[in-house]
Amino acid sequence: MEIKEYVAMRKVQIRERIAKMKISPHLTIVQVNEDEGSNSYIRGKMKDAEELGVSATLIKLPTDTSESALLKLVDSLNEDKAVHGFIVQMPLPEHIDESLIKVAIDPRKDVDGFHPLSPLNACTPRGIMDYLRFCDIPFSGKNAVVIGRSNIVGKPMARMLIKESANVTVLHSKTRPDDMKFYLEHADIVVVAIGKKWFIDGYKFRRDAVIVDVGINRVDGVLYGDVKPGQKVRIQTPVPGGVGPLTRLALFENLMEIVEHGI
Repeated sequence: MEIKEYVAMRKVQIRERIAKMKISPHLTIVQVNEDEGSNSYIRGKMKDAEELGVSATLIKLPTDTSESALLKLVDSLNEDKAVHGFIVQMPLPEHIDESLIKVAIDPRKDVDGFHPLSPLNACTPRGIMDYLRFCDIPFSGKNAVVIGRSNIVGKPMARMLIKESANVTVLHSKTRPDDMKFYLEHADIVVVAIGKKWFIDGYKFRRDAVIVDVGINRVDGVLYGDVKPGQKVRIQTPVPGGVGPLTRLALFENLMEIVEHGI
């Protein structure tokens, strides 16, 4: 099933669950940037919320908002019983410490899954894993390569694959070309999140391999992934319209866990 169809199916299921609830899940999004990628992502989240029957509030602050003011807002959202979950959209202005903001969010309301004590999985890795499970992609004993070591995608993605008993190798921009070639050409699952247009091309992948392209690279107004399209593999997720919708879907899956299980 294509990602677009899968996301549409899952949205129907979530909407039906919400319709049976006595309360309406409430998501709050805090934005302190003018980043076009963030604007697009937030518009998608707000549209998703409306489709699902989720109450969504956007709090957009000026980019010169102080770190202390943002921390005060985070504290108030932590205490607000009407807000089930919230996110602070990244990136933040340079004068604000992103790591400080992430750990200030109550783990029980951290729908992004970024807090080190959060019981929820980070949205992008969760969205990817849920989709691959739906596609009956086996993990146990398989060779998985994660390219990128960020705290948002690379590291949590590797952890989730390890939990599923995959053999996981984490590569990055400093990996030697001959090593990159070796690991990629022996991989069953490849997740690329490095932020470079068509960084991956010219490798002889296994025909039954799965390539998940997390990259979003805007060049002259056009979006490109980290992997050149047309690789001869079982599955290659598209850019755009691939991991982005899966990430947004996972955000609401996390919100539902908070509401239904009282995390």
